[in-house]
Amino acid sequence: MGRAEERRARQRGGRRAAPKRSSGTKPRRTGIRRFVNLKTILGTFLGACLLGMGAFVVLYLVVDVPKGNAAAQLQSNIYQYSDGKTLARTGKVNREVVDLSKVPKEVQQTFVAAENKSFYSDSGVDLKGTARGLINTLSGKGKQGGSTITQQYVKNYYLTQDQTVTRKLKELVISLKVDRQQSKEDILAGYINTSYYGRNAYGIQAAAQAYYGIDASELNVRQGAYLASLLQAPSQYDWAAATPTGRKLVKARWNYTLDNMVEQKWLDAGKREGMTFPIPKDPKGAPGMEGQTGYLVEAADNALAARLVDQGTADDLDTAKAMVTAGGWTIKLNVDKKKQEQLEQSVKEKLTSKLDAKKRQVDGDVEAGAASVDPKTGKVLAMYGGVDYFKHYVNNATRRDYQPASTFKPLIFAAALDQNAETQTGKPITASTVYDGTSRRPVLDNGNKVGFAPPNEDDQNYGNVNVQTAMNKSINSVFAQMGVDVGMDEVLKVAGDLGMQTKGLQAVPAQTLGTMGASPLEMAGVYATLDNHGKKVTPALVKSAEHKDTSVTFPNPIGDQVISRQAADTVTSVLTGVVDDGTARVSVAQAPNRKGQQVAGKTGTSDNNKSAWFTGYTPNLVTSVGLFGEVPKDRKDSAGKVVKQGKQVSLKGAAGGGRVNGGGFPAQIWAAFTFDAMGKVSKFDLDTTQGAAVTPTDTPTITQSPSDTPSSSPSTKDPTSKPPTSSSPPPTNSPSTKPPTSSPPATPTTSPSDRLPQNPLDGNGQ
Repeated sequence: MGRAEERRARQRGGRRAAPKRSSGTKPRRTGIRRFVNLKTILGTFLGACLLGMGAFVVLYLVVDVPKGNAAAQLQSNIYQYSDGKTLARTGKVNREVVDLSKVPKEVQQTFVAAENKSFYSDSGVDLKGTARGLINTLSGKGKQGGSTITQQYVKNYYLTQDQTVTRKLKELVISLKVDRQQSKEDILAGYINTSYYGRNAYGIQAAAQAYYGIDASELNVRQGAYLASLLQAPSQYDWAAATPTGRKLVKARWNYTLDNMVEQKWLDAGKREGMTFPIPKDPKGAPGMEGQTGYLVEAADNALAARLVDQGTADDLDTAKAMVTAGGWTIKLNVDKKKQEQLEQSVKEKLTSKLDAKKRQVDGDVEAGAASVDPKTGKVLAMYGGVDYFKHYVNNATRRDYQPASTFKPLIFAAALDQNAETQTGKPITASTVYDGTSRRPVLDNGNKVGFAPPNEDDQNYGNVNVQTAMNKSINSVFAQMGVDVGMDEVLKVAGDLGMQTKGLQAVPAQTLGTMGASPLEMAGVYATLDNHGKKVTPALVKSAEHKDTSVTFPNPIGDQVISRQAADTVTSVLTGVVDDGTARVSVAQAPNRKGQQVAGKTGTSDNNKSAWFTGYTPNLVTSVGLFGEVPKDRKDSAGKVVKQGKQVSLKGAAGGGRVNGGGFPAQIWAAFTFDAMGKVSKFDLDTTQGAAVTPTDTPTITQSPSDTPSSSPSTKDPTSKPPTSSSPPPTNSPSTKPPTSSPPATPTTSPSDRLPQNPLDGNGQ
């Protein structure tokens, strides 16, 4: 076929055919394809493998097994107040090495079952786990696990806990050599004798004493399985301090360990079936840790350990805690010695001296916690962890398992202001905006019920009230509706920005009652951010930490602007009304040592009266006080049912009274401490035209009730209390804000927190 015929054939086919190539001609490569092909890729890969193998051989020849350094690292820690005076000095680290022959065989096997089932047959390393650890280190993802018992022993005894590629490579090489040079029994003995078990216990002998009060030789397989399980996360799995989640996790780990023993035929399945979890004994403090000292030392250790993880010095929190407990640190706290003593004295004077567990069982259930922060620097100036570190191991200032209740309400209002939120009828939410304060009024979203209708305290109806009055009287129905108006996602976002731990919380209207967990230290930080005009304050307990082998830097406790100054200052202005005309009036505003000091704050009482709070502040000092109902020891109730230690219970009836409100003991402790420790009388510098601290410039914004039309005109008078000065007298007994006059029902004549009703409706969030 000639070229013309070929061309015509192509045209008839509707397309141009590709020109034919000579069978002996190869296609030409262009671009990067000229240099990259299967051979070059394969060659490069093999070359890299050979280079890596060569480097590893050199590393293997160069790195020797060093002398054990664990014993040399064990020193005392020195803890100091902010002025350099000694707070405490830890003693000798709790470690006693025992021969493996003194540890029952089945207890030895629990550690292998928990950590490294192939221990007796492997070469001492887990290449996949090590590679994963190197990748995670390079990528900044931290520790992902995978180390063998041999590798963990090498890290504990021969190396440091530093999170570096060099250390991990050395760990790999030394582990291979140790596995060749030492017997498996020697390696296992080294591992269980050098590991950190929490409670300042290094090694299985110290751990057996710390958790069960017996020698390692007396441990049974159930107890051994707990100690072996503990090594994965000592701080999280210590039964005495663990959260409910932590207890579930360590039980699951304990079961996993015993099931592995059955799988390895080290434990009879029948015996395994009947085993119960061996609950450890409560910890005993070391000499010198009595009173508040132990709480401060433990909190400082935790803060330093968290910082070591943050800056990449340690792989994880438990590794970091082991580094801190090993000693050699000089740790200076921001705690002011005088203020610390003043806080302790205030709790004793206003609360603990009035409790008598012999007369009233509930008095033995009362736990107090408090934290005080400088809003301008973020320094934690004082902390109260409980009656005594030896008597109550959990630090009440840092625990997060109790509801903050209505101390969360200011955060809802802060979100409304910062986000320029509007009511259901399109009106801006301000201190003058009027809401329906009817108890159990269904919360609506765009006209639809959301399935939430919270009661007010004592089921009290307030009619139509402005936001200032609703904050003063802590009216649940108002803030439940406000939360939906703002959007619960936005409320939780702003709360998180202010310093609350909101990760994982559901954005549901019930959160408006403060049903999440929080600690006094956490709430002090949140309110400090409001006090600091919206600039983030992260409470800092530790000022500095020095160690000859480790450098630590601490971030500035004062961060970025997280909400506008106008929003923060308006919340502060409104919260002065809570003190002068609201639920804190009697305990704070009328305190004899107030001396005209301007104060902002909020009370809170949780569901079933299990916790009561007052978090308040002056321009220079923020303090949060919480009371928590907790069963101190296992006991039986009136029906003969066992009530477990640590169970949350009601505070009602404590000290011979009725319900324990936030405006009672917590506010009294706050006032006694703050007005003694505050120094000069000061006033807030507020950039706002709203709230009780400023003279009202407009009338309330009337917003229609989402459920119906107001039946009467709302009270339009905001609280008229002016900012106190050093010469102004304390407020009178009568609130300046007039209650609604609409009926029914009757309006209370006293603030809810001033009364202790006989049959209160719990779950009010007051």
